[in-house]
Amino acid sequence: MTVTLGEDTVTVKGKLGEMSMPLLSDLVEAKMEENQVVVSPKTEHKKSRMMWGTTRANIANMVKGVSEGFTKKLVITGVGYRAQAQGNTLKLSLGFSHDIDFPVPQDLKITTPQPTEIEISGSDKQRVGQIASEIRGFRPPEPYKGKGVRYADEQILRKEGKKK
Repeated sequence: MTVTLGEDTVTVKGKLGEMSMPLLSDLVEAKMEENQVVVSPKTEHKKSRMMWGTTRANIANMVKGVSEGFTKKLVITGVGYRAQAQGNTLKLSLGFSHDIDFPVPQDLKITTPQPTEIEISGSDKQRVGQIASEIRGFRPPEPYKGKGVRYADEQILRKEGKKK
């Protein structure tokens, strides 16, 4: 894996691809020290200190993304609810009168190990989370029976139904 620092960009190349990010050179500066990228604020202004941590986290996510990648798992709960990956389309049956055909982006990989599980993987953490959120948004989990699409590590707070 190689990290290249340009004048106002950071480029990371690894086994899963290449990613680059613009660097706010007027607020933070990045330099290589002993095979590590060191990010520091240029001034003591509040905006500069905020972007210092954000830039460091974004570079760390790019390094992890091109070396290992990121994965989000979604679980579908409900009678008759299922998902099926067909080529570059994800077909979702979520209780509507029609199936939802979700186009799979070129930079991500979506698999369905079981009809009630969806795995989204890619090298860009923000993109993986965004697509997972869009798929979850078609039928978010409801609090009474728990039906819908949820993240695998998400806890649904259940409510009690009405009583007589």
